[in-house]
Amino acid sequence: MASSSSSPRNWRYNVFTSFHGPDVRIKFLSHLRQQFIYNGITMFDDNGIERSQIIAPALKKAIGESRIAILLLSKNYASSSWSLDELLEILKCKEDIGQIVMTVFYEVDPSDVRNQTGDFGIAFKETCAHKTEEERQKWTQALTYVGNIAGEDFKHWPNEAKMIEKIARDVSDILNVTPCRDFDGMVGLNDHLREMESLLDLKNDGVKIVGISGPAGIGKSTIATALHGRLSNMFQRTCFVDNLRESYKIGLDEYRLKLHLQQQLLAYVLNQDKIRVGHLSVMKERLDDLRVLIILDDVEHLYQLEALADIRWFGPGSRVIVTTENREILLQHGIKDIYHVGFPSEGEALMIFCLSAFRQPSPPYGFLKLTYEVASICGNLPLGLHVLGTLLWGKSQADWIEELPRLKDCLDGRIESVLKVGYESLYEKDQALFLLIAVYFNYDYVDYVTSMLENTNVLDVRLGLKKLANRCLIQIDIDHNRKSRVVMNRLLQVMAREVISKQKISKRKILEDPQDICYVLEEAKGKGSALGLSLDVAEIKELVINKKAFKKMCNLLILKVFNGTDPRDSKLHVPEEMELPSSIRLLHWEAYPRKSFRFGPENLVTLNMEYSELEKLWKGTQVSYLRVLMGNEIFDVGNSLIAHFVLIFTFSHLQISRR
Repeated sequence: MASSSSSPRNWRYNVFTSFHGPDVRIKFLSHLRQQFIYNGITMFDDNGIERSQIIAPALKKAIGESRIAILLLSKNYASSSWSLDELLEILKCKEDIGQIVMTVFYEVDPSDVRNQTGDFGIAFKETCAHKTEEERQKWTQALTYVGNIAGEDFKHWPNEAKMIEKIARDVSDILNVTPCRDFDGMVGLNDHLREMESLLDLKNDGVKIVGISGPAGIGKSTIATALHGRLSNMFQRTCFVDNLRESYKIGLDEYRLKLHLQQQLLAYVLNQDKIRVGHLSVMKERLDDLRVLIILDDVEHLYQLEALADIRWFGPGSRVIVTTENREILLQHGIKDIYHVGFPSEGEALMIFCLSAFRQPSPPYGFLKLTYEVASICGNLPLGLHVLGTLLWGKSQADWIEELPRLKDCLDGRIESVLKVGYESLYEKDQALFLLIAVYFNYDYVDYVTSMLENTNVLDVRLGLKKLANRCLIQIDIDHNRKSRVVMNRLLQVMAREVISKQKISKRKILEDPQDICYVLEEAKGKGSALGLSLDVAEIKELVINKKAFKKMCNLLILKVFNGTDPRDSKLHVPEEMELPSSIRLLHWEAYPRKSFRFGPENLVTLNMEYSELEKLWKGTQVSYLRVLMGNEIFDVGNSLIAHFVLIFTFSHLQISRR
């Protein structure tokens, strides 16, 4: 990597051409110059410089002041020591100042340049006849090197004009790529880039694919974009393929989708509009001699990697960077070098928010408390921090206070559209598990969540937890006791509740809205789709429950009835004939108004009936073992002792759990 290639330079010329005059000056070079003039490209003109045995200082100066050097390699290029010394100077500038070198093989085979054979080799040997061995070795190494630089080969083009148009287009594209300053000062970005450059191992001439994984909105695409701007000058061709998530929607079968993706990629990389891909080997045929940087952003399906990211297709030193929320497909494709983008620290998150909200790294006087409150809503997710900060930019403290309630319970459309994609890509069972975790099990231990939800017809909890973790919709954190917890970002929880609220009542997985619950329980409109029901009776006036209210809720796993204001106030009328579904795993009913209930507890895991009027739990069903928690003590009791705990249960908070 050139020491100053990442620093901006003031180039006097866009292009310097090195050539053998009699071969190309009258025809090819003159046409190329005219095309460059048409495209607004400045090329150094050497007409006023007299050729001699030693490269002129003016030429050396011109080479060093040119952004791009084009080597017009023809049959007699090596017949001039002048041209060969120009070549050495160009390669020196490539190394020292990051000059870009392009090759054009004009009526000469690249292998003849590379190996100094054929007519090209004869001319080279004649030039070397009266030179020192040291000079010959330097020229040989230089010709071998440039002979391996993939460029335009005259014999592959139907006419010269089309070839010249393509060269001018490539030069224009290179000149349009300036050093990227879009992300200067972005919080934490340099640390991410250092980690990625270490994984990319850019000095290694092998081909490498590196993945970037992390939750939606964490900054994966930003990191990839910054890498593209930072590293492009090190590669012959680069390509940033975005919006891959949408590719499967164009209505083609998988094979034709792969052909379509390859056709798009080759058009980008080779800068040619009308490329036809008839089979899946074309990628290798066109790219195996090119050092390319390809970034595949927002990959969702394995077939996309199979179509676009095979290390056998690319030339030495090539790199492919893949961003995705789905870590599993990276592993399936054999990608072992994966950078997981974690959440920023509290301090970094606050700075990200402040830069968007105040255009400075810390809050101004009077905004400190409000800043912490709003930033906490985002759960340190950079997308949320930026969007909410931008939303509040320029507003007064009074405006902030007015906005706060809505910001806590509603998602900005820009955030929701990004976060929902991962959820919508899940299978139905995994979607249901995601919603249950969002509402009931965030920060609970994995063992507890598993025991609560395993062995049901509607969920596959163990596999589902893996799927959600691989898609970065949850994290599995290890606490100081080395126990695993399920953790979901707060914005994902808000998104989950918005998903639930938009489902039809008859198909809703979790019932939380008090008015909807009153309708369902009064009219016995519950369905088998319901997995959870949570009612805060403080939000209603009175409820008369239908005796058949739970009859069709055959898959209900969680039933929570509580009073967020006064836990002793019931407001519920429960008929004696009402029967609870035996599918229930968690039963939490504060101030249950009757002395007994009809319930088969064979699937029960956790029972909490605080402040209830119960005198009798159930009969006729054997429960193998119970764990009783009272205060800070734990009592294990067998089935025969349940009656002894009922009276205690009536007067004290007690939680009974299956062990």
